[in-house]
Amino acid sequence: MKLMVALPTDLVDRPDEFVTGPAVMEMARHAEQVGLGGVFVTDHPAPDDRWLAGGGHHSLEPTVALSFAAAATSTLRLITNVYVAAYRPPLLAAKTLASLDALSGGRLIVGVAAGYLRPEFRALGVDFDTRGALLNEAIDTMRAAWSGNSVAADGHGWSTKGTTILPTPVAGAALPIWGGGNSLAAMKRVVARCDGWMPFGTPPGMAGAVRTAEISTIEHLAERLALLERLCAEAGRTQRPTVSFNLLSSIDDTDALATELTQVAAVGVDWASVMLPSTIATREHWLERVGHLAELAARVGLER
Repeated sequence: MKLMVALPTDLVDRPDEFVTGPAVMEMARHAEQVGLGGVFVTDHPAPDDRWLAGGGHHSLEPTVALSFAAAATSTLRLITNVYVAAYRPPLLAAKTLASLDALSGGRLIVGVAAGYLRPEFRALGVDFDTRGALLNEAIDTMRAAWSGNSVAADGHGWSTKGTTILPTPVAGAALPIWGGGNSLAAMKRVVARCDGWMPFGTPPGMAGAVRTAEISTIEHLAERLALLERLCAEAGRTQRPTVSFNLLSSIDDTDALATELTQVAAVGVDWASVMLPSTIATREHWLERVGHLAELAARVGLER
């Protein structure tokens, strides 16, 4: 199992520490140097004030942030966790993501999800109630565009009689797409359309807030993984999607985190993702904690 860590691009109240170009580059470089497998960023282009007041967060635009991480590293995987594809026209998303992958030498993993913030959809002029269909359309359109062939198609609010997107990703249409979400609908989308699945741990009260199914214990995760296997069998899919899980344990509790890392690896998770506490005040402290995380991963025998 490999390990990825979140770049703290949500900490916009400490811009000099976390959201400058040199800061992002230093953090990504450090993650690579200590042996982590990847870094990830979130996606909230237009969060509403009420959500922010209730504990929500800002973030840098994900592909811009990851481009700085890419420039500072050579092997580190770059992951969107997650990219709300419905916020952008699908051909625009295809172009942006292909450009990042090409410039990074093929290190991008595109984590996508349907989204859950109705006001953010409204602010961006996108219909919230069709977000699932929009995501399906985006995945299919991006795959087609990444092949390098001309795309002729009609979608929600867009149409083309022939558009070619170049450069293609390094792997072409095989650029990995991982689908986020714990719900049955999200899992069926993954089986039908994606290379990986990105479930996430839901502390008490979180599942309802983000409109997904609860995964608050290792047992819940194991049950969901068994369901994934059944869905693959029903669909005739012989290779299970790669699984990345956003851990429940706090990095402040090293014993609990070590136990959870061991447990999720044992039930079949391929990547574990960790977010450091937002209370970390300085980049120096963040770098130190990431170093400790890498040491812990090595101690429990992870590939990192």
